[in-house]
Amino acid sequence: MPSPARTALEASATTIAVLSSYPADLHDIVIAVRAMAARQKLGPERAMAEALNVKRHQLRRALAALRVNGEIAPAQAKRKPLVGHNGESMVRATNPMEVIEMRIAIEPFLARLAAMRAAPSEMAAIEAAATTAAGADSGAADLVFHKLIAAGSGNKLAASLYGLLRRVARDSRLRLSTARPLRPGRTPQRDAEHRAIARAIIARDPDAAERAMRLHLAAVQKLVIERLNPAAADLPS
Repeated sequence: MPSPARTALEASATTIAVLSSYPADLHDIVIAVRAMAARQKLGPERAMAEALNVKRHQLRRALAALRVNGEIAPAQAKRKPLVGHNGESMVRATNPMEVIEMRIAIEPFLARLAAMRAAPSEMAAIEAAATTAAGADSGAADLVFHKLIAAGSGNKLAASLYGLLRRVARDSRLRLSTARPLRPGRTPQRDAEHRAIARAIIARDPDAAERAMRLHLAAVQKLVIERLNPAAADLPS
């Protein structure tokens, strides 16, 4: 049976051999991280660096070396991406109020750009789409109008982001409750708001286009709030 002294020497030799695979300046940090991992689950780098009294870049190098050697588990992603298969993760992470808030942030700027950049043919299409044709699907007509403005902005990135926003909004899980019907006459009112936006774009008036779009989306936001909270909509104003 080996003596305790021999056992200690062999353990020391093993430690030295293992440490030889790490940069010399990381030996102490590697030993400290091993001891910490044996006691508890490793926490955030900032907390570990403070507990071990080392620089974060040194700790990061030691952790990377330990992971390469398989001594600790691979790093986990800090957060899951919002966009999964067909935008599934983004849909789960948002709600109708967030969608209309983003529309208010983006679309007035798109209307301003369209007033400055839209080609005559794009203006004609925007003007035609401002009024919902008889028998047409109201939601589809609305989407066409707003997408034409996004395209007329001349900013392909902004138009693509807007398209993604509307795809998320169309998902069935984000559609507002149909328990409370739309206000009577909302489609004609919406068309009037659309025509005001279209007139400003055709007039090459970016300030008026932005303002008209903002007023239109404020009305949409009010409808969203009413449909999310019907009881509040019934209170006297």
